[in-house]
Amino acid sequence: MLGRSDRIKKGLERVPHRALLYATGLPKGEMNKPFIGVATSFSDLIPGHIGMRDLERFIEKGVHTGGGYPMFFGLPGVCDGISMGHRGMHYSLPTRELIADMIESVAEGHAFDGLVLLTNCDKITPGMLMAAARLDIPAVVVTAGPMMTGRYRGRRTSFIRDTFEAMGRFRKGEISKEELNACEMGACPGAGSCQGLYTANTMNCLTEAMGMSLPWCGTALANFAEKRRIAFDSGVRIVELIKKNVTPRKIMTRAAFENAIRADLALGGSSNTVLHLLAIANDAGVKLPLELFDSLSRTTPHITSLEPVGEFYMEDLHWAGGVAAVLKRLGGMIKDNPTVSGKRVKAIINEVDYIDGRVIRTVNDPYHKEGGIAVLKGNIAPLGAVVKQSGVSEKMMRFSGKALVFDSEEAAMKAILGRRLKGGEVIVIRYEGPKGGPGMREMLAPTATLVGMGLGDAVALITDGRFSGGTRGPCIGHISPEAMEGGAIALIKDGDVIEVDIPARKIELKVNGAELEERRRKWKPPAPKIKTGWLSRYARAVTSANTGAVLK
Repeated sequence: MLGRSDRIKKGLERVPHRALLYATGLPKGEMNKPFIGVATSFSDLIPGHIGMRDLERFIEKGVHTGGGYPMFFGLPGVCDGISMGHRGMHYSLPTRELIADMIESVAEGHAFDGLVLLTNCDKITPGMLMAAARLDIPAVVVTAGPMMTGRYRGRRTSFIRDTFEAMGRFRKGEISKEELNACEMGACPGAGSCQGLYTANTMNCLTEAMGMSLPWCGTALANFAEKRRIAFDSGVRIVELIKKNVTPRKIMTRAAFENAIRADLALGGSSNTVLHLLAIANDAGVKLPLELFDSLSRTTPHITSLEPVGEFYMEDLHWAGGVAAVLKRLGGMIKDNPTVSGKRVKAIINEVDYIDGRVIRTVNDPYHKEGGIAVLKGNIAPLGAVVKQSGVSEKMMRFSGKALVFDSEEAAMKAILGRRLKGGEVIVIRYEGPKGGPGMREMLAPTATLVGMGLGDAVALITDGRFSGGTRGPCIGHISPEAMEGGAIALIKDGDVIEVDIPARKIELKVNGAELEERRRKWKPPAPKIKTGWLSRYARAVTSANTGAVLK
């Protein structure tokens, strides 16, 4: 079989290369088989990744069974939850680019015939998909699976509500120190991506929806036998994809991205998926304008209600029918397209024989008539801003308030914890965009604390940074252009009136044009927050959020 790996193992001039390959322990009889690079993001640092050693074994067995030879290489990962609220969060989004670049480097340097990409959490999954799209060699993604919920006195517990939001509830005196400690110890009971529809699980569902992982992979639970079988089957499948020359760009078409967006909107997933799908499409050579998310949202009903917005969890979605059941509910909105399984999307949908209607509603009985994400525009955000509208209460869909401006997340958190808010304000957190952060930090700590303190329906928050998939409430992120680029968010002053109208897709600063121009004339960009190392280089190369925060 001719393949990419022939360039390191065939011919007289490759004697030195073969000598080094044999030095790794490669049996001579395996030399003519396809070389499969298995990119593993196993780590002791991230709960979603600690169980991957087990899945590596089953991928390895599958590749051997399929007739290939697996070669493992490691990739780093940053846990968004652990890096949240301090300097570490600057690095989270930028690792997406590093991961894509590292996979590209190793795959080209070692001439793999195909890739199995073992991933699970926030920026690691999109980074791997970016690499697959960029390289366009056969690839299968294996996501390690969601964490089970914890238990506390008969109720289920989970990461966001029982840690981040619990901080605000404790500060209000609603829960005791003993209950807070119990949440701390039990909210995350073991391996897996955090239990709700946060960024990790949303991206894993969308990976399946666009056809880059096998059916059920997006929701099958961590440490379960089902996930082992999916890992094994993915190892077998990659060899078949190589034989048939099925590459990612044949799967990640415009139709695949539209299916992923529809699934995201129906699920009510993380707003971070906007950044990631734009970036993946960029590497796949697919034009995906930000406005498409909003136009599809107008016609895609929100039909599930998973934590943090609702009361169901990933385990419920899985047993209710999984991603394929969501696509089946959407019916004619979903486009037919090939997948890595060898089956087309419509064939997979047709095999769905059970849907739990309590968890996945019909399009005629949705939680909301529109999808989970809306794109707003106005003089604050002429290039767009993103809100997870499925997490906003009806009374806050239209809101007007006076600005309370902060130039960093830390300054905003100090005000929130210091009870400076009365209600009726619009909190503005700026200089936290891709350039200004740098790294476009998530604002989970402020948003979750506000909700925990009972202010979720009393204040709004806007930022040129981004939000965790665990965010709920009137929180508008991805303001573009960002403050560091001289966007209008840099010109807001305390006391300015800001109007938000989500149904009308508008966000406006009620300051006249002449006054804004005068402020712009006086504005000067602040000194970079980080002046050395990788992040200083990242800040110089990164683009705006409305283009996916990709590197130039």
